[in-house]
Amino acid sequence: MALDALDLIAKPGKIRGIVGPDGAGKTTLLRVIAGLMHATGGEVEVLGLPMPLNAEKVRERISYMPQKFGLYEDLTVIENLNLYADLRNCLGEERKRIFGELLAFTDLEAFQSRRAGALSGGMKQKLGLACSLIARPKLLLLDEPSVGVDPISRRELWKMVKELSGDGMAVIWSTAYLDEAEQCDQVTLLNEGKTLYSGDPSELTEKVSERTFLLRGFDGQRRNRLTELLSLDGVKDGVIEGDAIRILTDSPAATADLQAFLDRQQQQLIPVTARFEDAFMDLLGGGPKGPSRLADKIEFKPSEPGTTTVEAVHLTKQFGDFKATDDVSFTIQPGEVFGLLGPNGAGKSTTFKMMCGLLTPTHGEALVKGVSLKLASGEARQKIGYMAQKFSLYGALTVEENLKFFSGVYGLHGSVQREQVQMMTETFELGPFLRKGAETLPLGYKQRLALACAVMHRPDILFLDEPTSGVDPQTRREFWSHINGLVAKGVTIMVTTHFMDEAEYCDRIGLVYRGSLIALDTPANLKAGVASDVLKNPTMEQAFIELIQRNEQGVAV
Repeated sequence: MALDALDLIAKPGKIRGIVGPDGAGKTTLLRVIAGLMHATGGEVEVLGLPMPLNAEKVRERISYMPQKFGLYEDLTVIENLNLYADLRNCLGEERKRIFGELLAFTDLEAFQSRRAGALSGGMKQKLGLACSLIARPKLLLLDEPSVGVDPISRRELWKMVKELSGDGMAVIWSTAYLDEAEQCDQVTLLNEGKTLYSGDPSELTEKVSERTFLLRGFDGQRRNRLTELLSLDGVKDGVIEGDAIRILTDSPAATADLQAFLDRQQQQLIPVTARFEDAFMDLLGGGPKGPSRLADKIEFKPSEPGTTTVEAVHLTKQFGDFKATDDVSFTIQPGEVFGLLGPNGAGKSTTFKMMCGLLTPTHGEALVKGVSLKLASGEARQKIGYMAQKFSLYGALTVEENLKFFSGVYGLHGSVQREQVQMMTETFELGPFLRKGAETLPLGYKQRLALACAVMHRPDILFLDEPTSGVDPQTRREFWSHINGLVAKGVTIMVTTHFMDEAEYCDRIGLVYRGSLIALDTPANLKAGVASDVLKNPTMEQAFIELIQRNEQGVAV
């Protein structure tokens, strides 16, 4: 039952947000509204016309931007726009006028001759939005348009859509970013096809306003302390937030019990303003409880304290005249979570791929436990587990075949291989999907499978390239529970992410912009460094944007 007796109204000039876990029915809902799928039951009316009888008429007046990049990557920006204008019968002077407006609106004027496949994630989404707007639609359907997009591009995208709704366009926006949902005029929260909530996001947030708190003072033990707190009755959700832990309790009575428990440890719950994400997690029953099952089941060999696990030495990567990465150096210590952040197109992915041995540096080198990836890549790679940004397993193989293939690649055979495959199947609850094609899995389960394949050989170092891109907050919490558990066992983690709340889990962050490393410090220090009378208590996202802007202005960071 993808959708179950769902009611929804979208009004002109308003943005309706659609949120929910993976597989909740968000994409199905948008496709039914667009006339790409037929409802099994119930009635659908779009722009006053019953569907699907009037699907052709409706499609002339609406636009749908799908979750996956739906344009032609081998065509340039202007060629994609021309194709969509042809399909929409937009010709002559009208086409020139609309193209001029859209290129200026999306800031793509200087990139007209660039192939769509060579654009950064943010630019791709802007191009997708531009193509969707050629027909001047009355209704705009956006299916997670900001997945994989950096905070600056997300803000720009959001500003564009706000302007469109201000001009009277109705917008339905499904999203995995709950700070976006918080800005919508109305929000619908789905789970298993049913509506859990529909209305003003602030009204739902208000329901948890007296149950959200911060805890401080852990002296570097944030991860262990979070695991302990999540095991307590009455603690519904918890996340790391800088040098503190953010807690959501079950009820006022649970809050009192928790405070009594903390009194014995001389700690105090500090009330904090509730967010829509707190209300979302509350309505869905909270996050994962207790320690990571993955970390509990696998034994790792931690590196010696005081050694350097990963090192970038003057890394430079040049493509023709363009330097994607320019003289980047840093070290990562054993058992550390190191975050590599940066806007789309800043050189973050290029740096990351060189650290994994997937790209050869033009100059400099990447070292894993003192071994150069350039000189002894085979030896170094056996110490590495890698999870790619895009689902990189074999879609045509079943889940079980992928597990067997990747365990074999990493040298596991016979009874050891069978035991590891069985362990991963149980740990990530993959049993019902074992004989299904990997490509058919819901996104959250694809990411589980990818992580399972990356850790089966018990690597010393784990490289995670946007491991939670596009997945819901519950699944993201599950992933970070595993990451925290692995770090506690001594595994070293290098991670890239566009979720700024995830960056808070990192011990240190390297911020890459225009190919250079412009900042390197702890999340708390980076935020403190941008604090001002205007930004008294900056979030990680605000710190990210401020540091980029300072660099553009030539201000030292």
